[in-house]
Amino acid sequence: MMCKKIAILGAGSVGFTRNMIRDLLCVTELRESEIALHDIDERNLSMVEQLVSRDIREAGLPTKIHTSLDRKTALEGAKYIFSFVRVGGLEAFHHDVEIPLAYGVDQCVGDTLGPGGIMYAQRGIPVLLDFCADIEEVAHEDALFLNYSNPMAMLTWACNEFTDVHTIGLCHGVIGGHSQIASVVQLLGREKGWIGPDETLTRDDIDIICAWINHQTWYVQVRFRGEDMTPYLLEGFSKHPQYSQTEKVRIDMLRRFGFYSTESNGHLSEYVPWYRKRPAEIADWIDMSSWINGETGGYLRVCTEGRNWFEHEFPHWMADKPLTFEPKDRGNEHGSYIVEALETGRVYRGHFNVRNGGVISNLPEDCIIEAPGYVDGNGISMPVVGQLPLGCAAVCDASVSVQRLAVEAAVSGDLELLKQAMMMDPLTGAACNPPEIWEMADRMVSALAPWLPQYASVIPTLPKSYSLARFEGNSGAARLKTRSVDEIAEDSAAKKAAKESDKAGLSG
Repeated sequence: MMCKKIAILGAGSVGFTRNMIRDLLCVTELRESEIALHDIDERNLSMVEQLVSRDIREAGLPTKIHTSLDRKTALEGAKYIFSFVRVGGLEAFHHDVEIPLAYGVDQCVGDTLGPGGIMYAQRGIPVLLDFCADIEEVAHEDALFLNYSNPMAMLTWACNEFTDVHTIGLCHGVIGGHSQIASVVQLLGREKGWIGPDETLTRDDIDIICAWINHQTWYVQVRFRGEDMTPYLLEGFSKHPQYSQTEKVRIDMLRRFGFYSTESNGHLSEYVPWYRKRPAEIADWIDMSSWINGETGGYLRVCTEGRNWFEHEFPHWMADKPLTFEPKDRGNEHGSYIVEALETGRVYRGHFNVRNGGVISNLPEDCIIEAPGYVDGNGISMPVVGQLPLGCAAVCDASVSVQRLAVEAAVSGDLELLKQAMMMDPLTGAACNPPEIWEMADRMVSALAPWLPQYASVIPTLPKSYSLARFEGNSGAARLKTRSVDEIAEDSAAKKAAKESDKAGLSG
């Protein structure tokens, strides 16, 4: 019997929700499912319900769509639960980026590590633990929680450590770098005669294995027609007309550590202490053609533009052609393929975020790793990867220590652990001394108080003024203006970025 109910929490992330439902319903066996949508924002929930219901109705599918502002109602009997939430929305995200800037911590994204990622975890973990409590109470006894919310590793860690809910974290970061590698191998292949001068390569031509931790995963195996391409990647990326300019941090990490990282240039630059610690040098390592290449506060900007653009464009979306549900329409997100594999027995191979438990021998057992896995009717299986390169391990070990401290702080409400997490963070430590870190943490907890119930007892004791911010009013080393709706309308690239950003920007 195929699954009967799928729940989406944070369904007001309109584009992400709509696309995931499309992906699920491209699978014939899943079309008779009931899909329950939940969000705390009634207006966003209504908009996504209108779009999705119109898509399904026009396609003549039997799928039932329900919406509810009550989480337990949405979760009742659900076998698969997706989380797309951003706790605190853009208001909280603003503080994640702006307050650290006053202390010299320049973040591109701020959703995984750094002060922004650590505080994002403090908001998100209590909420996801509440989700898990409800799942345990009212969902299907074998429910699977598929977490797409960031900070991926920390939220998934908390759910697996402090609840009995089977939780897996999903991220599409591996896919983008895989496409880049295919382009690089194509460039080298034409030059070296491995392929014809007009032959093109795609991801399907390159077999990869990635392993380590989310957003710091490394392509530890890259094979083309049976040959190891890893020794050629530095040459290829350095010659590539686009990537040599847009991926300077990733190329430098490849040069120093021998392996290419899955994560974007902007993301990667804020996870390590070397590329964003001196404002005058940041421009040397980033590229401003796209926010994802390192722009200061770039994700906050495009999420803000995306929210405003969606509110402006929603009537037009309703007037546009509905989505269709043919196999060719299906996207690359892992979620629908996992549900399909579990329900039909078809085998799916992907890269998943799970508790390590010995999959990677030189990372701690309890941390969340991202590694290759297989799904079929028997469940999710994670082959043993073993020991990975020591240099790459050292980079990730630093991040795991931050994650462990931040997870424990979020669960316990221990302000000292929170400050220690920030002190151990590589970028924060490169930019700040200990008194500055302590003050920055106090300031962030105070500003984010509405979303931090676990710190309620200490918030009244926090300082009312702050004197150590050496860069007060700092807008960042590489900041762009947030564009108006009219300005976005004149720029096709801006429209595309705005439309794609809502998965992180619209839900509270």
